Amino acid sequence: MIFSALLLASTQPMASVRVAFDRHGETAVAAKGLADLGSGRAVTADDPVRIASISKLVTAIGVMRLVEQHRLDLDADVSTLLGYRLRNPAFPDTPITLRLLLSHRSSLIDGVDYVLPLDADLRTVLADPKVWDGAHAPGRFFRYTNLNFPVVATVMERATGERFDRLMHDLVLAPLKLDACYNFTTCSDAAVARIVVQYRKGQVTRDDNHGARPACPVTRARDGSCDLDAYRPGTNGAIFSPQGGLYVSARDLAKIGRLLLNRGRADGVRFLGPASVATLQTPLWIYDGSNGDTGEDPAGNHQAGFICSYGIATMLLATAKAGCHDDPFGDGRRRLGHAGDAYGLRSGLWIDPKSGTGVAYFATDVSLEETPKRSAYTRTEEMLAKPD
Repeated sequence: MIFSALLLASTQPMASVRVAFDRHGETAVAAKGLADLGSGRAVTADDPVRIASISKLVTAIGVMRLVEQHRLDLDADVSTLLGYRLRNPAFPDTPITLRLLLSHRSSLIDGVDYVLPLDADLRTVLADPKVWDGAHAPGRFFRYTNLNFPVVATVMERATGERFDRLMHDLVLAPLKLDACYNFTTCSDAAVARIVVQYRKGQVTRDDNHGARPACPVTRARDGSCDLDAYRPGTNGAIFSPQGGLYVSARDLAKIGRLLLNRGRADGVRFLGPASVATLQTPLWIYDGSNGDTGEDPAGNHQAGFICSYGIATMLLATAKAGCHDDPFGDGRRRLGHAGDAYGLRSGLWIDPKSGTGVAYFATDVSLEETPKRSAYTRTEEMLAKPD
């Protein structure tokens, strides 16, 4: 009990894990703190956690696999696959494409709750004027918007006829030998038993499931039911949290980093073509002082200069522009990957293609009162990115 009280009073994270790697494998692993305060279980590098917005990058890898299979086109009007016309009502003649959705330039905004119940119809949500930026046409302004990714997931379902969670398992997670899943649905029982509980100020924010699967892995239907078998793929990809609901360990996250470092090869086997990896890593938006909002971090908190360069679900760091503070490493080197922030967790997956190195990390119960030393990131993220 004394140990628990000390943890609750501390400003240190409840748990933190860091895996450094290069093109060949892991170079350093560190884990400290508790995965579960209630049981006293120590965290390890193999424990899955809801990794937040790094999920977007993994979703994009799935998209690129479908592009390589000629089942998706980054520049096609998504209306064709959705089966209904998707347009910003203020700019009805401008098509919305996957490239725009994946790079947060679609002109969608998080004007409504994007966490939708099982029986919701995404088409109805997208018809609400509150989800559209009436001042900026698609392709003309960057605004970090979680709602983009339920649309991406729904397009993926329409292209394949498969539920997003199962599709990502078959397309990405299983081939890469990752014991990971979106919303608990395809993770092994062993992985579920090791899920990291999330906290804020010592209080549980999610996933305190005592090693078991939740009774309903998605947001229940409005009548309280949870019949996933009744779900019709292509109607509501939001239920599988493509924007933030990936459960993955830091060790498995590092494997994704090595995939990108090795230009699409995983364990010596070609998984993505080099051109697809280059597409993921190419910036589509760079802040110029007026062409986007740099202040939205992956949880929607306003932190000016947090994002200043973005590609296909990929953040690029150390942008040399006035007003940009997107370098938690503090060395000015160009890195790419993604950050995550939700329910008290902070996470990051970053690679440096020039040096052939990278780091994957997360921390739970990160204090909102932390003062960073060198960036718009928290002090915890700066320490995990580049330990002092």
